[in-house]
Amino acid sequence: MKLIVYKELLSVMKSRRGPYAGLDIPQFFDLVEELFSPEEAGVNNALSKEPEMLEEIALKLHRDPKELRPLLEGMADKGLCATFVRGNDRVYKGLPFMPGIFEYQFISGRDTARYRKLAQLIYAYKKAFDAATGIEEITFPVTRVIPVNKTIDASNRIHTYDQVATYIQKYDAIGVGTCYCRHAAKLRGEDTHDMPMDVCMWFGHAADYMVDRIGGRKVTKAEAMDLLDRCETAGLIHMSRNTTEEIEFLCNCDRWHCEVVNQVLKQAKPGWIFNSGYQPRFNPGKCVACETCIDRCPPEALTMGYDHIPVVNLDRCFGCSVCATGCPEEAIVMESKPEFPSPPKNVKELVSALKAGRLYR
Repeated sequence: MKLIVYKELLSVMKSRRGPYAGLDIPQFFDLVEELFSPEEAGVNNALSKEPEMLEEIALKLHRDPKELRPLLEGMADKGLCATFVRGNDRVYKGLPFMPGIFEYQFISGRDTARYRKLAQLIYAYKKAFDAATGIEEITFPVTRVIPVNKTIDASNRIHTYDQVATYIQKYDAIGVGTCYCRHAAKLRGEDTHDMPMDVCMWFGHAADYMVDRIGGRKVTKAEAMDLLDRCETAGLIHMSRNTTEEIEFLCNCDRWHCEVVNQVLKQAKPGWIFNSGYQPRFNPGKCVACETCIDRCPPEALTMGYDHIPVVNLDRCFGCSVCATGCPEEAIVMESKPEFPSPPKNVKELVSALKAGRLYR
């Protein structure tokens, strides 16, 4: 018999929405009973999606703030809630499963029996969730691809938001942590294809939080640039929120385990909902038909043409430039994708676009 507190937690996680929100299936309860102790579950159920002071939360729970504080702090350190200082006051708020609780479990890169169990339970819940709900259609891209600047044809206008280095140079605080998707796969015993692991990156206040609370580590600008070089050599995709003015994070994603990439590839035209706004152009005079680009292409958008020059399917192509960075002959450059609009400027514009549900094509 399930404790009432976990049944209440189901309603709470439904209300927080996001991918894999609460669903009344056995795998949900198997997971949350491992994530939350009954006491932690009760506190989680009282947390709002908006930040609240300790005293406000204690009042709802009829508990002494001094007694409640260490429990909330411990939950924040375990990635079960968020906390930060607003003005002069420390505040706390509840987190959805994604983005939030699921990712926070694995960013530190810990490998213990409990984390291996969590990786299996989260995977089982996601699989059962997908089977019960079906494939969700993406009506507007929440995330976008950032191309490798050095692969873009010089004749194209290159925006600052197309350059990862722009964000690295802008922020003094840069943090990195273990890729949630690949580390969870490793904990499940899956092949991670020798891809770099410690490559999730955050900037500014988000970086400070990940370092202080979730097990990330600070890096210098030079170290961050070296990390990007490693990612590009490995054929990883630079990905962030689909806005131009500010980004707090940069993921470096693979084709096998990345949550975003896997969901995008289930869509009818993935190249129009997860893209950089660029597409590859091949130089026939340099191309030797080695097919390295075809092997590296994450969405498998390239095939060899009859004239031994690769052909791109723009409905699948991400514009990630993984083909260009791996070409031994430097026969590929990235050029602007016709009819592809600029991303929303900020979160407010992104939310409006999501509500409107308008696809680029």
